[in-house]
Amino acid sequence: MAERASMEEFEALLNESLEIDTPDEGSVVKGRVIAIEAGQAIIDVGYKMEGRVDLKEFANPGEDAALSVGDEVEVYLDRVENARGEASISREKARREEAWDRLEKAYAAEERVEGAIFGRVKGGFTVDLGGAVAFLPGSQVDVRPVRDAGPLMGLKQPFQILKMDRRRGNIVVSRRAILEESRAEQRAEVISNLSEGQVVDGVVKNITEYGAFVDLGGVDGLLHVTDMAWRRVNHPSEILAIGETVKVQVIKINRDSHRISLGMKQLQADPWDTVAEKFPIGSVHAGRVTNITDYGAFVELEAGIEGLVHVSEMSWTKKNVHPGKIVSTSQEVEVMVLEIDEAKRRVSLGLKQTMRNPWEVFAETHPAGTVIEGEVKNITEFGLFVGLEGDIDGMVHLSDISWDARGEDAIQDFRKGDVVKAVVQEVDIEKERISLSIKALENEAMAEAVEGVRRGDVITVAVTAIEDGGIEVEYNGAKSFIRRSDLARDRQDQRPERFGVGDKIDVRVTNVDSKSRRLGLSIKAREIAEEKEAVEQYGSSDSGASLGDILGAALKNR
Repeated sequence: MAERASMEEFEALLNESLEIDTPDEGSVVKGRVIAIEAGQAIIDVGYKMEGRVDLKEFANPGEDAALSVGDEVEVYLDRVENARGEASISREKARREEAWDRLEKAYAAEERVEGAIFGRVKGGFTVDLGGAVAFLPGSQVDVRPVRDAGPLMGLKQPFQILKMDRRRGNIVVSRRAILEESRAEQRAEVISNLSEGQVVDGVVKNITEYGAFVDLGGVDGLLHVTDMAWRRVNHPSEILAIGETVKVQVIKINRDSHRISLGMKQLQADPWDTVAEKFPIGSVHAGRVTNITDYGAFVELEAGIEGLVHVSEMSWTKKNVHPGKIVSTSQEVEVMVLEIDEAKRRVSLGLKQTMRNPWEVFAETHPAGTVIEGEVKNITEFGLFVGLEGDIDGMVHLSDISWDARGEDAIQDFRKGDVVKAVVQEVDIEKERISLSIKALENEAMAEAVEGVRRGDVITVAVTAIEDGGIEVEYNGAKSFIRRSDLARDRQDQRPERFGVGDKIDVRVTNVDSKSRRLGLSIKAREIAEEKEAVEQYGSSDSGASLGDILGAALKNR
């Protein structure tokens, strides 16, 4: 029994000794290089164990292994004994374990780590972080897209760990975060040395629709298109080119957002300082149309000075048309300065003021009473619009179309495009109105027809129409109407039907109205006048002779 107990104690002590002295599989142990042969290093890890490791596991990416006999190294013990009776060890796994420990500490402390890009994979690159392999997304390589990553391969440089998972063996790093941090530090330093109003040199880095970014030596400033020149600039490329060195003035600095506004035109004299002297109100100048809008056109008088020709000031005659139908971009035009607002930096210009008012010209060349000829441009419910000289219109009101027909009926005889004659009645320059009359032409014919005819004359007329209320007659082309009550002295003879169309009758002129184009005529007045004349010549009511005797004698004498 005693002998058996001593054997068990010895076995326990032996096992305890082995457990203490023999390292655990899956741990990192120290060893010494005892030989190098056939591309492998033979390493004594102690405990009477040796193992073999390929030399390439001791080399950094892109470098040869720097290993000599006698060097102490750390290796990873996979198994105590393999099929060859040797320890299964790995330098690469040892480096990985060591690296993960180091990287986890750096990740927790948000510190940078050093590594080298050594391969390309889908969506990015692989980075050796001193034993651990990390993924570098393509978007995290640089602050701007990188087309050729060749110069970066194998180069040791700092990275920032974005994410890591030891269980899955995943590490994601960023080079861009390091660059942005460096740029931020550099930007802060540059901005601290800048002040508003300072003039500096910069290099045009990028050009956009709204301006250009200028590198001021580590920090970019925005040169807006409106601050490039006093004149209108349609696109920054008209003035600048990428890579060009320009002199700019610092307009504004936002130290919180690190934004810098730059200007070029501020280094030149402001043309608005002398605008009132160069362009006095009422003066006429040549300019170039730079922009056309719905409400007018902008005209450049000189570099930096633009004025607006409002649509209402573009043409005397073209109303409610788009400015683009009157002028075109880049067209050279003459304009008049109408108003200057230096505070708002605005100049109001007029295009039509450089030409004479066509209504004034027409009034001078066509006084009232002038006969004109023109084309019917439009027909409305209240009259005709006739095209006149100077691209203006005159209107013939319904009441001025005809003497003989209602205006609503008379206007039916006209069509667009008809050429008509009319008389100028009135020209209102302020209201831009010209009144015409077609029926006034007939007044001239009336004047010729009744020339020499006076009130009280007896004339011969021709019956042209029979109506219930009287008869229509004509004298030398001028028509008149004799009412029923004027057809005879005696009531029983005042019957229109006793006349026939074409009959010639003598009538007495009771009125001559050239304005209304009417002759006042009466058969009754003629008969009464003849009776009175006979009485005066052949007798009186006191002579005892009857009226029939007197008239009979007078007629017999004739």
